[in-house]
Formats: sequence, C-alpha cells, structure tokens
Amino acid sequence: MSGLTGEKCVACRRDAPTASAAEVADLHPQVPDWELVDVQGVSRLRRIFTFDDFARALAFTDAVGTLAEAEGHHPALLTEWGRVTVSWWTHKIRGLHRNDFVMAAKTDELHRATQR
Repeated sequence: MSGLTGEKCVACRRDAPTASAAEVADLHPQVPDWELVDVQGVSRLRRIFTFDDFARALAFTDAVGTLAEAEGHHPALLTEWGRVTVSWWTHKIRGLHRNDFVMAAKTDELHRATQR
C-alpha cells in the first residue's frame, strides 16, 4: 500500500477544520473517479460503482461496511441493482477531511480487488 491507501483514519474532533481548498486540490487528483458534490451545504465525495447484478453490488456494499467499521469512519451507501453509490464526508465537521480521501482511495482499492 502507498499513498492514501497506506494511511489510517484519525479521530476527528467537532472543532477540526474542514479540508481547505488547497488540500482538496492536492487530494482530489489522488481519487480522480470521485466527484465533489454539495448536499445541503455539506461537501462530499461521491462515486457510483457498477456491477453485473444485485448480488455483487450487495457484496461490495458489505465489504465497504466492513472496511468502514475497521477504520471507524462510515459512508452513506445506496445499493441498487447493479450499482452502489458511496458518499464520504465527515459528519462531525459537516464537510470533507483528509479521512474522506483516505477512505475513497481504500474504497477504490477494494473495488479493484472485487473485480479480479
């Protein structure tokens, strides 16, 4: 593992700052398939993963959930037939933190592993 996938999530306090524009500009290219979105004033990373059927989408959802529990950082997950939408943001600070980019990278890595 290297880069973001080699990092662990760190505990985030309510008074922690959200990622600055410069930090986002530095981190986002490391997870280029993720879109930056604003949902009710909260910046998030979002990506839609596609699968051949519901069973594979559900298995990926479960794997992301296991990863999230291990890291202590949890996404929004929407599982549908043939696709899973994953959204990362830090609830405590209502925005993006480095942890979200770490988890996006780890989610990409997990997806690559499930496609083999």
